[in-house]
Amino acid sequence: QVKLVESGGGLVQSGGSLRLSCAASGFTNGPYAVGWFRQAPGKGREGLSCILIENNTTRDADSVKGRFTVSRDIAKNTVYLQMDSLKPEDTAVYYCAAGVAFYTCSTRDSNFYDYWGQGTQVTVSS
Repeated sequence: QVKLVESGGGLVQSGGSLRLSCAASGFTNGPYAVGWFRQAPGKGREGLSCILIENNTTRDADSVKGRFTVSRDIAKNTVYLQMDSLKPEDTAVYYCAAGVAFYTCSTRDSNFYDYWGQGTQVTVSS
């Protein structure tokens, strides 16, 4: 049974940083990718960054390039999202998701991923 658990959210001032973690377990279906998404109140889900676990290939949405960095620690089965220069508009619930992936990952298509975590709240104060 695949399980994803996010952590690291919280309240931070504008310009600050947070590092989110996504601990994955039970993924035995083959090579996989992890994506990070967020959803702000009253808005749709937005893709941010993703990473192919086997070869460390990453992709970032234009909206977060230069501010957010995705990485993984294979030994810990954990994927991270380092978020710097945070803005009030980054306030949202952040989710990680996982899915089988051989060559690429997606920041655009949430249907690419079969498994989702419960989300962690990030609030950026001005």
